[in-house]
Amino acid sequence: MAALQFYQFPCLEDNYGVLIHDPDSKETAAIDAPEAAAVRQALELKGWSLTHLFCTHHHVDHTAGIAELKQLSGCTVYGPKGESAKIPALDIALGEGDELTFGGRKVEIIETPGHTLGHIVYYIPSDTVAFAADTMFPLGCGRVFEGTLEQMWSSLAKLIALPKETIVYCGHEYTKANAKFALSIEPGNAALQKRAAEIDEKRARGEPTVPTTIALELETSPFVRPRSPEIQERLGMVGHSDAEIFAEVRRRKDNF
Repeated sequence: MAALQFYQFPCLEDNYGVLIHDPDSKETAAIDAPEAAAVRQALELKGWSLTHLFCTHHHVDHTAGIAELKQLSGCTVYGPKGESAKIPALDIALGEGDELTFGGRKVEIIETPGHTLGHIVYYIPSDTVAFAADTMFPLGCGRVFEGTLEQMWSSLAKLIALPKETIVYCGHEYTKANAKFALSIEPGNAALQKRAAEIDEKRARGEPTVPTTIALELETSPFVRPRSPEIQERLGMVGHSDAEIFAEVRRRKDNF
């Protein structure tokens, strides 16, 4: 079985689109559709034909291109069961524990409410890759618009329980700003200091900071490091629960 191929491309102001291609079956999936033109251009560049569209949540900067792409390609559109009424041209609604097959591989669905109530993540265990959209970012997480802070922590806890080598694709390029905030929460973290410098260098060259890995986030992101003694001390929350510490970190980021 040939390895899956991934192609990430920028779109809109700071979004990322991703294509997944199986060389054997020729199946190609798009993760979300921020804008149809950008997805079409990426497909043309790679010479791939769209067969699947995996939608993560209903926000327009992830769904605006779905209807046009389905009309042009006839692709099957998958999306979150909890937001099925808000996803244009949805064919198959998915929830926690559901599975689908792509390129002969199992794709698992992980519900990650918080950013939106129905947000889902697509996880391909055979390739240890997850498509987290706006649940997890490098050094960050999505704003909690519809769910609760407790729900968002539970969602992140599901993701950091994945194998540490899991590659995580995300929906936006927010990492430089996230790094600045992270250093305000855990300035003594040497791995974070090094990563922040590398991020500055990458962005200066116009390079993406996505994807990330679970291991890298566990080492450097304050959003998934509630047991860090430095973080607990700086927040004045020594001994508090993981969910409480996460909630305070998220509140501080909202006002940073």
